[in-house]
Amino acid sequence: MDGELLKYTQNRELSWLKFNKRVLEEAKDPDVPLMERMKFVAIFTSNLDEFFMIRVGSLYDMASMKVQTTDKRSGMIAQQQLDRIYEAVAPLYKERDKTYAEIKKKLNPYGICGLSFKELQDPEKKYVKKYFKDQILPVLSPQIVDANHPFPHLLNKEIYVVASLKQDNKKMMGIVPVPQYISEILFLPGHDIRYIRMEKILMEYLEVIFDKYEVSDKNYICVTRNADISPDDESLDINDDFRVLMKKTLSKRRRMAVVRLETANPLPESMETYFCEKFHITPKQIFRTKMPLKLSYIFSVAEKVPEHLRRTLVYEPFSPQKAAMVEDETSIMKQIRRKDILLSYPYESMEPFLKLLKEAGADPSVVTIKITIYRLAKKARLVEYLCAAAENGKEVTVLIELRARFDEQNNIEWSERLEEAGCRVIYGFENYKVHSKICLITCKTRNGYQYITQVGTGNYNEKTAAMYTDVCLMTADQEIGQDAAVFFQNMSMGNLRGTYRHLIVSPNTLKKKVLELIEEETKKGTNGRIIMKMNSVTDVEFIEKISMASRAGVEVDLLVRGICCILPGIKGYTDHVRVTSIVGRFLEHPRIFIFGRGSSEKMYIGSADMMTRNTEKRVEVACPVYDPEVRERLNHMIQVMLEDNVKARALDSSGNYRKKEQTGQPVDAQEVFMQEAVQEAARVKKQTKRPFLDFLLRIFRR
Repeated sequence: MDGELLKYTQNRELSWLKFNKRVLEEAKDPDVPLMERMKFVAIFTSNLDEFFMIRVGSLYDMASMKVQTTDKRSGMIAQQQLDRIYEAVAPLYKERDKTYAEIKKKLNPYGICGLSFKELQDPEKKYVKKYFKDQILPVLSPQIVDANHPFPHLLNKEIYVVASLKQDNKKMMGIVPVPQYISEILFLPGHDIRYIRMEKILMEYLEVIFDKYEVSDKNYICVTRNADISPDDESLDINDDFRVLMKKTLSKRRRMAVVRLETANPLPESMETYFCEKFHITPKQIFRTKMPLKLSYIFSVAEKVPEHLRRTLVYEPFSPQKAAMVEDETSIMKQIRRKDILLSYPYESMEPFLKLLKEAGADPSVVTIKITIYRLAKKARLVEYLCAAAENGKEVTVLIELRARFDEQNNIEWSERLEEAGCRVIYGFENYKVHSKICLITCKTRNGYQYITQVGTGNYNEKTAAMYTDVCLMTADQEIGQDAAVFFQNMSMGNLRGTYRHLIVSPNTLKKKVLELIEEETKKGTNGRIIMKMNSVTDVEFIEKISMASRAGVEVDLLVRGICCILPGIKGYTDHVRVTSIVGRFLEHPRIFIFGRGSSEKMYIGSADMMTRNTEKRVEVACPVYDPEVRERLNHMIQVMLEDNVKARALDSSGNYRKKEQTGQPVDAQEVFMQEAVQEAARVKKQTKRPFLDFLLRIFRR
């Protein structure tokens, strides 16, 4: 079967690069406002940084091993994958540089100008010179590198200005770190948004910094280091207190091996050789870019856009709306007991779920609140409500994952805050991350215990709930609640092999159940139907089952935002498989699985992608959707996304994304959902006002 598999699969890393190219396409789209296009360039860049830190870092670790493993989906060993990655990345750099330059040029007439020192006006040059002498020069830490001064450790993703120095016929190198505690850009005085980057200022004044030397070959560079402490993405040796371990891990991450060097200008041959020796890299790991090495500052530039230009340069503001299924004045717990409630982020507000936690913390009947946490915002009312519940005498259990990559420090701090308030905090397991999004509220009544369960597709993060598309189900179904209670008991005891009647949970039952559901549809042949929305598809067993379903005539639609290792439309293997990717204003994030049609349809929402790490190395939870109204809403959402012909792209049999042909009306799914949310909120508001108006009318008639 392995030989056959290669006919309809592609390499994970190359698939990811093609997805990131889709992000760059948004930056090139003339229908996207200019500042938003620049943000997409920044997102593309940030994505690529993380790709090198994590995925390329892992491949380097694997390539250094004596025993080479082969990627099942492409037949390549680690070094071959690295070679292909470098081939694919080089043209992306050129495309990104060109896109950045075009957007930058188009922003100039609006008074938004990123400038070089030569482009500054005379008063601005004086301003920059004074700022350099007063604010920058006193805090600089310039270094020389020669026989008596060793080459310093360069921090991951920090910018360094470098140059060749000469004194009395003696040659050496000069290195100046751009101070981390100074803003990345300096805004210039005046009404327009004119700014200059810090590394450009340092480049201009290198002769002042190294005033005793002849300065040449000025440049600025940035190294990317392997941030993947553990190549399998999951395992860490857990003997110590887990928080202490993670603090050590974060410190170690700053010193990992270099996997990429970026430069602003071409390096002289001698300097290139020198850096290759110092960083233990090859020339193909050096990338020259004509755009900034860091672009995160563009978000602060966007915030400065004056009101009269905002409609032209940025998206029209959108605030999450009041949830259509929620009544304002009624207890949220009472509403959930009457019927299941679905929230759709960011179109609807996260407020009802936060209100649920706040209510539960004060409700005398509530005895326990249990929740799994993967990522939280820097400011989190959710934590405050959990702490308040604990202080109010409720038993609050929080299973927090300290290995949420790049959010470890944040989660460490929140775990300490929760413990101080009296919450019981437990952590993930050795070799397994807890990635599930589930919350259980247990109430004690005259008739025994009653449960309210929440299961989501996204993190309990109040910031990303306004930026990522996700769904959140709140239900009082008692059998689902009993499953959730067993789940938390199992988590407390370290039991990852629990069984459940309704919930499907990895690493034990989720993949097994999904494969069984695919097999059920496969048996139906041309009457079968599978629709699955997720972020990534890499799991080989899943891919093989989907191919078998396709060969049986089952219509398969996969809505996959990012990595997709299955190639659709391969004759004899995936003829009936269609893969759609949507990249738009918001980050697509829900996981929704639908099997069958009509009355026999089975539907789940959850936290897992069809990746081996999720199905075998993580604790994930998927929950069945039973409520007819909720099912109808989710089916509507899926249908609109399948009809999207504006932001959606179809994956072709060669692994490239193609724009869908527009027949009929243009459909932008995210735009549709925003409009629907606004209309529903207005309708509910009108209905809420009506009883009061009827009351006034009756008084008037009397």
